[in-house]
Amino acid sequence: MVDLRAYVFLDSLQPQFASYQATISRGYLPKVGQASLFVEVDPGMTINQLLDVALKATDVTAGMQIVERHYGMLEVHSESQADVRQAGQAILDFLGQEEKERHKPRIVANQVVRHLEDSQTMLINRFRFGNMILAGQTLFVLEVVPAAYAALAANEAEKAADINILDVRAVGSFGRVYIGGEERDVVVAHEAATQAINAVTGKVIKK
Repeated sequence: MVDLRAYVFLDSLQPQFASYQATISRGYLPKVGQASLFVEVDPGMTINQLLDVALKATDVTAGMQIVERHYGMLEVHSESQADVRQAGQAILDFLGQEEKERHKPRIVANQVVRHLEDSQTMLINRFRFGNMILAGQTLFVLEVVPAAYAALAANEAEKAADINILDVRAVGSFGRVYIGGEERDVVVAHEAATQAINAVTGKVIKK
């Protein structure tokens, strides 16, 4: 039995998040405004079959296919929301499951750190793949399980506020989002990201 850990539909990729995905993707690069689907499963090797099903079902483009230690994750995108939804439905049909059988995400850490010192911003900037954070700005860090929901948090945060996406890690045991900017903007992004995660329906997994 395949465990559908995450099923995340994004209606419109925001400029920074789309650019971030293009930076880390080893597949075909997404564009701003395209719709996107992230799927995470256990066991991880199943993701190979699922991407095959999605690509054969409709006209979507493969951005990511990752098998890590425990889980597998894929991302597909298209100019057409209908095509992305159809690809997702094909995956669900192949699994014999419904969207409601995905895991409901759980926020593990939710931190806002105000007015960072320059030495800490330098440390953060060394590992990020997105924009930089500067001294005096505010940092928002979100940690979520399953990991793929980090993509939803980042995209919705960018919709809501004028922030900088520093890093998004949507693969592995935990998903993490790092966002920086002026305090007033980060506070709005924080609210948008947490609300988006809390609004996702699915099976409640107690751990």
